[in-house]
Parts: sequence; C-alpha cells; structure tokens
Amino acid sequence: MGGALARAVLKNTQMKVYISDFFAEKAEAFAKETGAIATDNYTIAKECDFIFLAVKPANFPSTLEPLTEAFIKNRDSVIVTIAAGLSLEKVGAMVGSEHPIIRIMPNTPVLLGKGMITWCKNALVSDEASERFIEILKFAGSLDQIDEKLIDAASAVAGCGPAFVYMFIEALADGAVECGLPRDKAMAYAAETLIGASEMVLKTGKHPGLLKDEVCSPGGSTIEGVKALEDGKFRAATASAVIAAYEKTKKLGK
Repeated sequence: MGGALARAVLKNTQMKVYISDFFAEKAEAFAKETGAIATDNYTIAKECDFIFLAVKPANFPSTLEPLTEAFIKNRDSVIVTIAAGLSLEKVGAMVGSEHPIIRIMPNTPVLLGKGMITWCKNALVSDEASERFIEILKFAGSLDQIDEKLIDAASAVAGCGPAFVYMFIEALADGAVECGLPRDKAMAYAAETLIGASEMVLKTGKHPGLLKDEVCSPGGSTIEGVKALEDGKFRAATASAVIAAYEKTKKLGK
C-alpha cells in the first residue's frame, strides 16, 4: 500500500519522495523505477515533512523504537499511519513523543488515482498540515475525513472491499463463460458493468435498491437472476464478509 501511494504522488507531482524498505534492494529497485529516493528509516524520520508508516501492526514497536530520537528532532513532521486497527493514541505512545499523527485507510485503487481514502487525525495536526496532506494525496483518489471510531468499519468496506468486488467480477465472468461468452470479453463486460453501475449510484443519488428495481422488468431475465442471488444468500454473505473483516481489524489493534 505504501508503494501504491508513493507511485500516485510521484506520477502526478514534482515532490521529493524518500522511501525505505527492510530489504534495501527492493527500495533501490522501486527508486530506479519511479524516481523516488531510496534511503533509511532514520533519515526519513529526521528530515521528511510527512512520514508514511506502511508497516504491519505487529511490526510497529520494532520499527518505531529506533526512531524516537529522530522524531524528537523533527517535531513538526506529520506521521501518517496505514496500520489497520492501531489507534492514534497507540501510535502516539509508540512514537515516544507528542507528535501530529494522521491515520489513513486507503485501498489498492489508489495506484490508479481511483482509491478511497478515509482518514482521521489527532489534535496536534494543524489545519495547514491537513490541507497539505490532502494536497499530497489528492491524486491517489477520494479522501474523506471521519471520526476515528468509524475508521475500522470504513476500512472493512473500502479497504477490504476491492477483494470482494474482484471476486464478484470473476463470478460474473465465470457465469458468462458458462453461457458461451469468451473469457476476455466476459471479464471486460463484467468489469465495465461494475464501473457503470457504481457511477449510477454516485451520480444519481438513488438508492441501489431503486436502481436495481429499474433494471428488473416484470417476468424478465434480470429479476430471475436477482432471485438466484437471493436464493444463494448473496447479500447476507456480502454483509458477513464486511463484518468479518471489521472484527479482524479490531483484533489487529490489540
């Protein structure tokens, strides 16, 4: 995810982006490909204005502990955490000093500038810093500031959601292939259909249920397919997937 965000920024701005990885050769390869500057964690913590921590929750303590001195020297920097389940308070305690911290939950389409990024901040993040943060990530997709108590739920639908959507696209395509459509066309039609349907929800403001009804002619093919989805408990299974992802995220923060 850190790489996807960095690519989005590098592709659309002239900002200097410093990167570090546990495997130095990976950072060097990424830098060569994108124009980023490969360095080490300490240098980033000491010199950068915005420090993005794309680290798994379990690795936060070992990653942050050696950087305490650097964070103290760079008190005006803003730490941006992508760790699922870790609260602003917990990240602040691990940093070892009072620091402006922003917590974000992006999804993988940020790579194409089509991501959904929910975010929240602690009281030390100034309005100016918030504006700069939005300016940095605006090319990665849509940003929405929410209350921290909602961010795990937002992550379950927006962060994990692309995986669920990919499964649905694959299933739509599989059904079409079973009906005789070539695989490449089935995949393209399924993906384009989701793009168009999503735009209908966002642009018309209509409830998805109403949009669904507008497609279903009495006694027609679509309502027959809708019934098949209902028989398979499609909506219940989808809601359960989001809830399961949410519960897992809460556990990751403990």
